[in-house]
Amino acid sequence: MANPLLAPSAGIPALVISQSGLAEVISELLKGSGPIAVDAERASGYKYSARAYLIQIKRNGGGLHLLDPIAIGTTDLWKEMSDSFQDEEWIIHASTQDLPCLRELGINPTKIFDTELGGRIAGCERVGLGPLTESLLEVQLAKEHSAVDWSIRPLREEWLNYAALDVELLVELRDAVWKLLESQGKLEWALTDFAAILAAPPPPPRENPWRRTSGMHKVRDRRTLGIIRDLWQARDSYARAIDLAPGRVFNDETLVDVATKRPTEIDEFKKIIQRRSRVVDPPIKEWFAILQSALSTPESELPELRTPSNGLPPVKLWATRNPLGFARVTHARAAVAAKSLELSIPVENLISPEAVRRLCWAEPPADIVALDQVGQVGELGDLGGLGHYVSATLLELGVRPWQISQTGPELAVALLATEPLVIAPDPEEEAASAAVEAVENV
Repeated sequence: MANPLLAPSAGIPALVISQSGLAEVISELLKGSGPIAVDAERASGYKYSARAYLIQIKRNGGGLHLLDPIAIGTTDLWKEMSDSFQDEEWIIHASTQDLPCLRELGINPTKIFDTELGGRIAGCERVGLGPLTESLLEVQLAKEHSAVDWSIRPLREEWLNYAALDVELLVELRDAVWKLLESQGKLEWALTDFAAILAAPPPPPRENPWRRTSGMHKVRDRRTLGIIRDLWQARDSYARAIDLAPGRVFNDETLVDVATKRPTEIDEFKKIIQRRSRVVDPPIKEWFAILQSALSTPESELPELRTPSNGLPPVKLWATRNPLGFARVTHARAAVAAKSLELSIPVENLISPEAVRRLCWAEPPADIVALDQVGQVGELGDLGGLGHYVSATLLELGVRPWQISQTGPELAVALLATEPLVIAPDPEEEAASAAVEAVENV
């Protein structure tokens, strides 16, 4: 039975709200030793921005500190804190979520340990901070305030207590995950993945993000699509200007509702918008004018229902569009799933599913396949031309060497397949296929 931890051992520290206070925190942390545990709270789902509204930081011998970056403001002290510990490891749970807002402040670690990702690679069944702490440290954290709006000021004491607990045992959790990975021979794999997170460039802006509007399966013509595009862009600009999550301005259901019903009177339009809006006084006249303009947009300026894409079609459609690729990918998926079970690593952490799809879609060189079909495929080093082809292709797709060493032989065998396996349908693939077929049948 896990022991509940209801508050930090030294109590809830005073919230740091000044630059002088931040300078004192840096001095205190320098007195400590070992890695730095850090966490950030954002206002996801409430605000447009992904900025940090609270920073929690702890170091053994250096204390636990709660920092209000909104009150502290922009200052070189954030970078000074980062630079002061450039040679130290920063412990972050689910680092890809917090790194962007930390970097925005000026905190830019050069070495991290991600306890969430480490737990995944170690085969832990539940890797949320609470469940992982409970399973590895036998301590139950109070986690009842995970969905609050951290932009609210003043921050409530119970929220600060919850936030402080996020780093209270993070150093101990890191040590437990490290030992687990080391005992399984997976430590170097995890460290490689942590380094890859730090080296990864920022994701490119999404092309035509309005096309990802929920409910697009209801769209059957270019005019409706044009209305969605124009109102989506208006909503996004307004949400950015007032720093409110777009879904709180009005949600996607409302957007599609307006685009399909096309209200002709402003009062009707206002009724639809305000039914699901969190904005006190939205610019109804401006948005209604955008709707009217979209209704009169020349046909030639309306977006196409389908756009050229470098993406692959859903796997379900491969059976008719690329039968051999379909055979290869069914065998590849089965092989990766088996290896995932063998290593106790989730498939998505063992190898990128997109990389597997791209490897299988392309026809491997015929001369290489002909040679490797003659003999038995063994270790990656014994695969000859096909093994080198798989390795080189996966490296180009961003797959890391340790992942290739674990999956390469199985994937090379899969590339020799000419008949597909019968596989259970993937709900996401089924939905994607249905969406593609619906558009093509318009």
